[in-house]
Amino acid sequence: MKSLLLGIAIILLIGIGGFVYRNAAENPTQPVACPVNYFTCPDGTQVPHLAGSCSFPSCPPPNVSLPDSNISFALPDGFSATTTPDAASIAAYSSTSTSTSAATIVIRRFSIEASSTALATIEQTAIGGASGAPVPFTSLSSTSLGGTNFTVVPIQRFEGVIDTAYYLSRGADVVRFDAIDSNVANWTASGLNINQLPAEAALRKLLSTLQ
Repeated sequence: MKSLLLGIAIILLIGIGGFVYRNAAENPTQPVACPVNYFTCPDGTQVPHLAGSCSFPSCPPPNVSLPDSNISFALPDGFSATTTPDAASIAAYSSTSTSTSAATIVIRRFSIEASSTALATIEQTAIGGASGAPVPFTSLSSTSLGGTNFTVVPIQRFEGVIDTAYYLSRGADVVRFDAIDSNVANWTASGLNINQLPAEAALRKLLSTLQ
């Protein structure tokens, strides 16, 4: 009886071993060949793909991804997420510095209606903060940051608040990035370099990393 059981056990082991060998021979383990081994994050950091996959992990801070709007960027130093101010806003960031002025970046997204255009959508949503009226078309300008073109609109310059919007036109929508500097002491000065204000400088840096 013992000999019979031993024989059966040996046969089973040989069968299992043969199955394992055949499976390994027919399905050898091969390293995953990915077209790209590293992904470059907005801040220049490179992350390798996940083991056994061609997918990449999320980029580490200060990189920010807004997948619903299909944009990512590197958040400038001193800024952190804050409450969004209105329904059109998809993200907002404020400065954590202790300076007397306050700096805020707000990101909004507007869909382009089927019968409309990107420019018309910009004109409809570029409402002056002080006047409540559309910003004149002649006030619009353009700039290129990080190889991307933006339409620049002066939204407000009143009572120490300077708000400049940068619009990114895409196929079905426009994304608006506002740099809002508050408590600007010399806001009436004709020679004021707006690009050097905290929010403005930070937003331009952010936009240069936009993906």
